[in-house]
Amino acid sequence: MKLKVASHIESMVPYPPGKPLEELEREYGITGSIKLASNENPWGPSPKAVSAINRALSNLHRYPDGSCYYLTEALADKLNIKPGEIVLGNGSNEVIGLLVDAFLEPGEEVITSHPTFLMYQKFVQVQGGTTSAVPLKDMNHDLEAILNKITEKTRIIFLDCPNNPCGTVIGKENFDAFLDKVPDHIIVVLDEAYVDFVDADERLDAYSYIKNDRPVVALRTFSKAYGLAGLRVGFGIMNEQTAGYLHRVRQPFNVNSLAQIGALAALEDDTHYQKTMKGTKDGMEWLSSEVEKLGCRPYPSQTNFFLIDVRGNAKELYEKMLGKGVIVRPMQAYGFPEFIRITVGTIEENERFVNSLSEALRELQYV
Repeated sequence: MKLKVASHIESMVPYPPGKPLEELEREYGITGSIKLASNENPWGPSPKAVSAINRALSNLHRYPDGSCYYLTEALADKLNIKPGEIVLGNGSNEVIGLLVDAFLEPGEEVITSHPTFLMYQKFVQVQGGTTSAVPLKDMNHDLEAILNKITEKTRIIFLDCPNNPCGTVIGKENFDAFLDKVPDHIIVVLDEAYVDFVDADERLDAYSYIKNDRPVVALRTFSKAYGLAGLRVGFGIMNEQTAGYLHRVRQPFNVNSLAQIGALAALEDDTHYQKTMKGTKDGMEWLSSEVEKLGCRPYPSQTNFFLIDVRGNAKELYEKMLGKGVIVRPMQAYGFPEFIRITVGTIEENERFVNSLSEALRELQYV
């Protein structure tokens, strides 16, 4: 069969999905493994969300609420913004795609940093646009270099804040100076997937820019702090005009019923949310201290994950730890061949990680 495919699609490399945990265990002949590679919530979903979803299962023959009315109203109330300034998506991923669909024409340009979230570039390529990736500077967004990359074809700038994989944030003074130099027709997207974990005095107030008619969009998700990664529900905060354009390209029923119900219940479960916040903070402090004792270098992070310089081949270390039933993320694909990234886990998971790391480092003679 000879298919005629657009050149920008023909040249794409599919997003590389990881293998299911059960398959990895089968391949390596292990059981009871722990996964600290995907920045998930180790304390699981809110019990209130699980109960609400169970009660809703008998209504799965009905279409979802296409407007996400109740979840939108609850978010607007919690965040003290207008319902019309919220766009819900099948994960914040979808909102990224909606922004690209609405505001980028073939041949136009988006600017991102490198390394950063891979899907920015994927959505742009599907649309027939181009991506200009600016290397991080000392593991932070190089805002000055990004400004220098702006051309007449630039339409969107994506800044993940905190950055994935480095866990760094943009300071308010630096962002203000940056935004003052960005032309008004360019949308600056602050991807705040991990904003819940950021120290209060380190957070950018994205809505303060939006309500003052600055070209800013903020992205949020229920996948991390709220533990609903499997339901795929996220949202964008933006001015109502921008939201209106996204609704023009948004598919009907894009957020399924269980995602809406689960997210609404999770939003009201402050006990589970605070458990996640405390567990993450305590775990980060303990892990960083223990990793340092082993001769590795942990990097400070404003997220639920952090980078570790293992002073050796991270891919080899990943394989060694996988054999011990501990799954981490090697970072050579991000340009850090001696780094791994780990998610903060439960107390038991963190202890097992440290013990396995110690064994692996000795076996590989890295430290």
